[in-house]
Amino acid sequence: MAFQETYPGPFEVKDCSLVAIATGEKARNISELRDRLAKSDLGSIYYHFWGGSLRPTFDDPQFHNDFAIWSHYSLHDDTLAERLAVVDPTDFFTLELLREGLIEILEQRLEEVEPWVWVPPDQSFHFIRSQIVVFDTNKRIQRPEELPDVVPGLPVGSIFYHFIDARRRNPELMDDFRAWLAGFGDSYKDLSLALASVDPYFVTLKELRGQLTQLLGHYFMKVTP
Repeated sequence: MAFQETYPGPFEVKDCSLVAIATGEKARNISELRDRLAKSDLGSIYYHFWGGSLRPTFDDPQFHNDFAIWSHYSLHDDTLAERLAVVDPTDFFTLELLREGLIEILEQRLEEVEPWVWVPPDQSFHFIRSQIVVFDTNKRIQRPEELPDVVPGLPVGSIFYHFIDARRRNPELMDDFRAWLAGFGDSYKDLSLALASVDPYFVTLKELRGQLTQLLGHYFMKVTP
């Protein structure tokens, strides 16, 4: 197809940050964690799985979500921590389904452990929800061929917004790069499939940016920094 017939417009690069908002909900044992989780704001579940990637330091390379981290360091329940640590939120179509999956893990552990371990008040799990704040970088990508040169220099907030948070905004759970490429018809179908195969969860945002850079450079047969 001709360029004019399939051009969806430039890709508008945004940056973002997650603002943490306390909910006042706390848990001191597995039972309370289950009960609070059943009623918690879905934005809280989102924050406790994804918020760590945008914090100044990556909390723990072994336990990638706050529930697993708390189970390990406060409850000292490594069995529960390991079960929670392997949960990949991208495997769930909605946050509600993710909530159900977490509750199932907690209920299974409750059947195995008695008496329940209570942590001191200062080690309680604090439920936090998030509000995303989006910034326009004023950077525009005109053609997909520019991606290998642009992506390596993007701030990690842009990677998060366009490759992770976009899936929450897109009814087809598609990241912004693939959504933009779809506007070119089938011209970049193979690239979209390659991007779809990248799991953004078990890596840092810098590592994710590196994976995308390598994938894009490979696709367009360019040498990228």
